[in-house]
Order: sequence, then C-alpha cells, then structure tokens
Amino acid sequence: MKEVDKLLKRLEALNQVGAALSDERDVTRLLEKILLAAQSITHADGGTLYLATPDATRLRFSIVRNSSLGIAFVEPHEQAPYGNFKDLEMFEPDGRCNHQMVATYAAHTGKTVNIPDAYTAQGFDFAGTRAFDRATGYRSQSFLTVPMKNHEGDLIGVLQLINALDLPTGQVTAFSDADQRLAESLASQAAVALTNRQLVVQLEQLFESFVRLINVAIDQKSPHTGGHCERVPELTMLLAHAVNATQEGPLADVHLSDKDFYELSIAALLHDCGKVSTPAHVVDKATKLETIVDRIHWLDAKFEAARRQQEAAVWKAVAEGTEARTAALARWQAWCVQMEEDRALLHRINAGAERVADADLARVQAIAAHYRWINPDGQDEALISANELENLSIRSGTLTPAERDIIHHHIVATIKMLEQLPWPKNLRNVPEYAGGHHERMDGKGYPKGLKREEMSWQARMMGIADIFEALTASDRPYKAPMKLSEALRIMDKFKANGHIDPDLYDVFVSKQVYKSYALQFLDASQIDL
Repeated sequence: MKEVDKLLKRLEALNQVGAALSDERDVTRLLEKILLAAQSITHADGGTLYLATPDATRLRFSIVRNSSLGIAFVEPHEQAPYGNFKDLEMFEPDGRCNHQMVATYAAHTGKTVNIPDAYTAQGFDFAGTRAFDRATGYRSQSFLTVPMKNHEGDLIGVLQLINALDLPTGQVTAFSDADQRLAESLASQAAVALTNRQLVVQLEQLFESFVRLINVAIDQKSPHTGGHCERVPELTMLLAHAVNATQEGPLADVHLSDKDFYELSIAALLHDCGKVSTPAHVVDKATKLETIVDRIHWLDAKFEAARRQQEAAVWKAVAEGTEARTAALARWQAWCVQMEEDRALLHRINAGAERVADADLARVQAIAAHYRWINPDGQDEALISANELENLSIRSGTLTPAERDIIHHHIVATIKMLEQLPWPKNLRNVPEYAGGHHERMDGKGYPKGLKREEMSWQARMMGIADIFEALTASDRPYKAPMKLSEALRIMDKFKANGHIDPDLYDVFVSKQVYKSYALQFLDASQIDL
C-alpha cells in the first residue's frame, strides 16, 4: 500500500509540474524547471538537458545539474569547470548516425535508454563521463536517457538523469521501471511546453523583425528619420528602467513589469511608422526652398538672367541715346551691387538655421516686390514666385505651415495604422503609447490635444525621448547637433512651460539618463557635462 501511495504522490507531482511548465514564459527558467522536476520525481542526483540545434545535427548542453557536487550550469561551454561540455555530434564524419553516445542514440532511435551502471555498460562511449568523474571524484553510475519529441515527432532535445538515489539509505541504485515511465511522461509534457514556448518566441522574433523592417523602410526613404527610429526606443527604455529604479518622490510607486517593458519597446519601435506615408522631400527638407532639389540654385539662375537682361537694357538705352553712357553704367553697377547683397541675404535666410528677424522678413518682401525678369516664354513676371516667397518668409526652420501639417499627419497615420492591427492582450496599449509622443502636458500638443492626466506614463516617457533625441541628433540636414548642456537648457524650458512631464524629466536628469544615452549615441564633442 505504501508503494501505491508513493506512486500516487509522484503522479500528483508530475501533474503539478505539467501545469507549472505550461505557465512558464522564460525559456531558460522552463528548461531549469524541466530538469529539476525530472530529478525530483525520479530522485536523481544529477542530470543534463540537451537541446537539438536548429539543423538537428548536434545536441547542445543546455542545463547541467548535480546535487552532490553543487553544480548548476546553464549552457556550459568547453572552458567550464569540471570538464569539457562540447556539443554532441549527431552524425559521424561519413554521414552515418552517431550511436556511440547514449544521448545521440536516444535522439536518433526515439527510445529511452536505462543503464544501471555506465562503467559496465556495453555499446556506448562513456569516455566523457569517466573524464568528468576523474576531474571531480564523482562516480557516475546509473543513467536514464529519454528523448524529447514534440507532437509532430520532431526532436526537441534529450533528458538525461544520473544516479538514482534510494532515499532511505542514500545509495545509488538503478532507475526503476516506474522512474522510466514517469520520466518519459515528463519528457513528453516538457517537449510540448518547450515547443509551445519556442513557437511563441519565434513569433515574437518574427513580429519584432517585421517592426524593424518598417524602420528599415523609413530609413531607406530618409536616413535621418531612420536613425531617429532606432535611437528613440533606446532612450525610451533607458528612461523606463530609471523610473523603475526610483524609490522616492512622485514616481516611487510606478513600476513596470517585464510585460510592460516589452509592450513599451514595441510601441517605441513603431512610434513613427506613419512616416512611411510622409513624402521624403518634406522629411528631409534641409533648406526653405528645397523640394526634390534646393531651388535656391534656380533662383540664382533667374537672378543671373535678370542681370543679363538688365545689362542688355542698359546698352540698348545707350545705343538709342536715351541715357548717357556714364550714367547708364553707374546705374547698372549699382544695380549689380544691390542684387548681390539681396541674393546673399536670400541664401542666408534659405538655410533656416536661425529665427528670422522682422527686419529681414520685411526685406525679403521688398526684394520679392522689386525684382522682375523675362521668363523663357517671353513674359514679364516677378523674379521670386509666390511659392518661393512663401518659403523664404518662414520665420523659423525650413517648413511652411502646410508642410508642418504633412509632418504632423505622420502621427495620425501612425495611430490609424496601429489601430487596424488585432493586438493581443499584452500589446493592446501600443497604439496609445506610440500615438501620444507629440502630445503636451498642457493640452497644446497633437493630434488629440491630450493633457497630462489623460496620458499614460509610457506615452509621456516617449515624448521626452522623442524631443531629446531630436535636439541632440547629429544626422539632421537642417541643424547642427546640440551639446548636452544646450539640449538640457531647452528641456528645462519645456518642463517649465508644460510641454513635457516634470516628474519624468526630474528622473531623466537625476538618474543621468541623458548621460547614459550620450555615451552610447552622441559624438564626444557634444558631451560637455
């Protein structure tokens, strides 16, 4: 009756292990649980869990444990203590199946191998076991080697248990038939659990690769935006980890789980995915007159044509006797000097590197009203067109209001794209996080005009990361990269005027998140703090 009770308890333990395995998300912890459960159920002193390589040509040591020796290795390598843990080759050099090693034999045949004593067993190579025993003073005796295959019959790995212990005496015994059946049942459950977990991991990797593929597509359109798409997620996660480490102040109770970190990382990677719909010439607009090319050169050509036309008019007046030669040449030279000064001003303003003063804007308007030319169709018209004047009248930066609307629309496109996807429960907040990084704490942001209390911490984190990356980026065609001190002065103003979250920004500064980011991504010349 006692033996039946013991078996029932072991079966109950096996059922509990199966449930625990199905709940484990981390692959390494799952492997450890599998081996620990197998040791516990069969009372084995040690064990090894091998995983088949993706091409099924080798068995790789994944977990090695031995209670007597106090060994617990994860992915041991050739230089690990207690001997050599090289991969086991599944095939001989001539292509035949390797049946020399007990683990590879079990893998090929799909049969469990139960050996009472490795030192007297025939037909298998235990040289590695003997070398381990010599190095440690251990005595490897009984072996139970169980292949792990999934529901499709694919090899997942091999579970190998060493030295079954008789609990009352502590003596090493052979693994019993009950031990073997329990180990086989556990191996079957473990193979399913591991396969499921690996499939989930593979799907996650595929999804993340697809997300990064979108960023590559944006990068191909604009290398400047592409760099931004890579750096903002890094900075966002640095800030998120700093918040998690905060134990005092307003953010002391804000803690993100592993799930939260993963969800935020996906949102950060996708935060500008809508830029795939933004015209590249707007994203990369380096000067005020740039479209596909910088139209300042077309303006130069028109000024040169106007100069030649003016020169021809001067000589015509002289030839027809309507103006004295000396006066005509003096007027012509004065016109040329003024034209060069005006053209130089337009070149400076076109760069968009600084905010344009009222006096300069007024002068641009006067220049546009003053100069005319005869176009290739023979028509007299203003030298500076209405569209060119609109662009040259931009007070700050290089974008017109219409072009800013196009840029702003990328966040609308981002939200629209992300809301179309059937997000699983653990990623359902991605659209909100990604779509909120242009909102402001005072409600003056876009596209929804949300206020601080209407936004998640994650969206607010991304807002800080997005702005700081843009300020310090060295690959933007329209501005020089800022030094840290200058960027932080601007961020301080953004905190004061309700642009960014003040509590998050305090962590950003106090935990020196900006410094960690700078050391990874900024040029040394920018790091002045």
